[in-house]
Amino acid sequence: MKSAETNVALQLRSLVKSSGELELSLISVPTPEPEPDEVLLRVDAAPINPSDLGLLFGAADMSTARQSGTAERPVVTASVPEGLMKAMAGRVDESMPVGNEGAGVVVAAGTSAAAQALLGKTVATFGGAMYSQYRCVKAAQCMVLPPGTSAADGASCFVNPLTALCMVETMRREGHSALVHTAAASNLGQMLNRLCLRDQIGLVNVVRTTQQEQILREQGAKYVCNTSAPTFMRDLTEAIVATGATLAFDAIGGGTLAGQILGCMETALMRSAGAYQRYGSTTHKQVYIYGALDTGPTVLKRNFGAVWGLGGWLLPPFLQKIGFDAAQKLRMRVVAELKTTFASRYTKEVSLAEALNLQEIAVYGRRTTGEKYLINPSKRTAG
Repeated sequence: MKSAETNVALQLRSLVKSSGELELSLISVPTPEPEPDEVLLRVDAAPINPSDLGLLFGAADMSTARQSGTAERPVVTASVPEGLMKAMAGRVDESMPVGNEGAGVVVAAGTSAAAQALLGKTVATFGGAMYSQYRCVKAAQCMVLPPGTSAADGASCFVNPLTALCMVETMRREGHSALVHTAAASNLGQMLNRLCLRDQIGLVNVVRTTQQEQILREQGAKYVCNTSAPTFMRDLTEAIVATGATLAFDAIGGGTLAGQILGCMETALMRSAGAYQRYGSTTHKQVYIYGALDTGPTVLKRNFGAVWGLGGWLLPPFLQKIGFDAAQKLRMRVVAELKTTFASRYTKEVSLAEALNLQEIAVYGRRTTGEKYLINPSKRTAG
């Protein structure tokens, strides 16, 4: 049963209006009674991931953002460029909850044995709408956190850890033996680096600053290539030669980087070809784009032979593809290594209202390495 104070709760919403304006606000929503196979979670921690920002901000130009309302109920509005409104057609005038994953305490449970077993437990879930004070989710979607693990420790145990594990799983299933990863100093990138070191998998980390390069080298990364270095293409080629990487995951998306990776893979492969091959190497080279840090066009310079692939990659379809048993095995590994391989680090914890402060948006909206935010919907706004 819910207590009286949980009957209504705050939830962060994102609304793209037909007038061409984004509105971010906090609304009061009724807290549902759990169905037999559901639990009611008091959300104590929910990370702001790049995938969350896509839904939160839509195609809005956040440099035009304005704040109104009160300290407890702020409202943020920003303009959506007219040319980008078509991309928003599927969500226009629909108020959308935000937040892919999070963790907290189960405060009420349905009648099923599985739901009742979670009552009072601290769990993590990948249920959507997690920027809410309370969230009703299926018991089967919950992962019980080990004793001594806080909600903040477990808040990011789905998206980034499972993405890193599934990148490695993709590598194995498609017959590759090593990886290239871009935006590699990100929270996810650091996890992937620790995972590959632990499992003795060759990994080429691609970053854009010397600071990011140092972060990874201090964590034991052997191959780190800096796109801002004048020797980047040579460094990338040599790292690919050393690891034998023929698969890459690209978080950037736009620009020339995906094509450069394919080109360096081809150069590395042709070194051992022995003889001229008219159509280039016969070894398949694959780049998967899984992010959009650069929203511009993906530009390819066709200097990588005829045997290659460029495609999109997304975690939920991959988990569905490998099936429940295989996915559950990966989840269990996350739990076992939650404070080591898959540990997350946050620079700031904010309340729901503080998350809509323009100064905070200016920081976490940049998606800058080392500035990962955590929303605590149960936290009271400062002041």
